[in-house]
Amino acid sequence: MKQQLNTILKTSMLAVCLTSGFTVTAANNIGAAVFNDAGQLLKPEGYREWVFIGAPLTPHGLNNGKAGFPEFHHVYVNPDAYAVYKQTGVFPDGTVIAKELVLLKKGKHKDGSYDAPSGRGYFAEKYNGMDVMVKDSKRFKKTQGWGFFNFGHNAPPYLKSAKAAPESSCAGCHKANAKKDMVFTQFYPILK
Repeated sequence: MKQQLNTILKTSMLAVCLTSGFTVTAANNIGAAVFNDAGQLLKPEGYREWVFIGAPLTPHGLNNGKAGFPEFHHVYVNPDAYAVYKQTGVFPDGTVIAKELVLLKKGKHKDGSYDAPSGRGYFAEKYNGMDVMVKDSKRFKKTQGWGFFNFGHNAPPYLKSAKAAPESSCAGCHKANAKKDMVFTQFYPILK
């Protein structure tokens, strides 16, 4: 409860500073990451209310039925870290990026697409998993300052906590393919 209140207060104070014309320059006290005594990340609270940065989609229908992540990826970043990033172009320590997987509505066409009033396309059906990345240059030195966590690839409820994934799972792909600081900024116009 105390952590949730602190997060709400920090976000509210940040909003007041930004709307009042104050400049946010330091990354001190940035973040929404909370770790338990075992070093596991607690599932972020309120992430659907954070800054929405995009919803990439790589469906089976466009990948010979073998997409690695065939769901929409609803991706959010904590507001205080986003404010610093927009001013500096740097993700500060404390940045938390949450990716929630959303299954596609079952399509009626061979490529998995669906006919809707707006036209043929791909549409979201239900939540089906959550991954989180946290920037902490001291805690995650081996993975270029970022820790990666999986809270389950299943319908909610998700796990309440998760241990950091091994470098070979998420960090390796991010190192090889992310455009900037382990983040796939090339797929999010709001981060360009």
